[in-house]
Amino acid sequence: MFSRTRCWAGLALVAAAAWGGGCAEQPAELRRPAAAAQLDAVKFWEVTASTRWNRRAIDLFALRPPGNAQAQTSRILSYLSIAQYRAVLAAERGKIGPMHPSVSAAVGGASVAVLSAFFPLDASALENHLDTDLAADGWPGEQNKDASAGEAIGRAVGAAMMAQAATDNYLVASPGVPPVGPGRWVSAAAPIVRGLYGTRPFFLTSADQIRPGPPPAFGSPEFLAALAEVRAMSDTRTPEQVAMAQFYAWGTAPFTPGNLNLIADELIVEHKRTEREAARILADANAAMFDAQIACFDAKFAYWFIRPTKADPAITLAIPLPNHPSYPSGHSCLTSAFMTVLIDAFPSERERCETIITESGLSRMYGGLHYRFDIDAGRAIGVAAAALARAGSLE
Repeated sequence: MFSRTRCWAGLALVAAAAWGGGCAEQPAELRRPAAAAQLDAVKFWEVTASTRWNRRAIDLFALRPPGNAQAQTSRILSYLSIAQYRAVLAAERGKIGPMHPSVSAAVGGASVAVLSAFFPLDASALENHLDTDLAADGWPGEQNKDASAGEAIGRAVGAAMMAQAATDNYLVASPGVPPVGPGRWVSAAAPIVRGLYGTRPFFLTSADQIRPGPPPAFGSPEFLAALAEVRAMSDTRTPEQVAMAQFYAWGTAPFTPGNLNLIADELIVEHKRTEREAARILADANAAMFDAQIACFDAKFAYWFIRPTKADPAITLAIPLPNHPSYPSGHSCLTSAFMTVLIDAFPSERERCETIITESGLSRMYGGLHYRFDIDAGRAIGVAAAALARAGSLE
């Protein structure tokens, strides 16, 4: 199963060959992001403005990796995609004289406003991208649309989005001092990773709304069985398991949120979704992932649960260990939330998406980072966050 999923993930993350020869490559090579080449290969009007600007944002993560990377990339992509979706709706509702505002230009204006705020050093380059887009030969449906009006609408929406971001409490709240005792997580010397702890959510009514129940009691038979499972994996890791752990680690740019967005971009293009559909899918998926991360770190700092490598020092790591508590798995929270929205949007892709959820969870166990109950709780959070996003409104 793993080789099959590596080839599938490669569709979104790399310019790999189709299901045959690309599978022979090693995961580290497969992870080279080259989706831009694929998007550039299709006609301008066959790629939505939302996916085009989404890719440009992801490229910026590699150019200027943000601090608190998993959280900040999720935050940037959430505000970007929600601004895009709101800009689409505003442009569709607007009319100045005989012409309607250009939806594509509205997405471009919103994207420039949001990304320039997050990446001020790249504002000029972003403006150049927009100028190039507006000057390009578009699809016939855009010929009778007002690009200037669409751009103005988008910029206004983007500015409003950034005003919302300025008050979202990001990195303001502290989880406090880690408690001490049996079964408690012990911090490394590095600063504790807070994720989106305390940040204002989009759909949750409170950070603990979908908090899972506590993990198995430290030293209980259930805990010891879960610990023994991780130890057995550590003692008998196969090269394929190590490769899976490393492939899904996603600890460097474009990080977990960026890699998941690349998968969404590919599906949107492959299934030829409209601009409104594309913007809605990206907005829902990113907002669900954003809220899932808030709920995840709320639970982490409610339980402060010990990592497997601290409970049993004989367990070795195949990938780096992030400096935050074990329960629940952040990787599973984020991946499950995002991919569950994609399953809803692309029912025919259920098997592929669920395989990514399952294998990304297993990869954390193969890496020595998490117990199975961490993965299960993370998946439950992600599914719940996705349900709230799909039932809610981002208008």
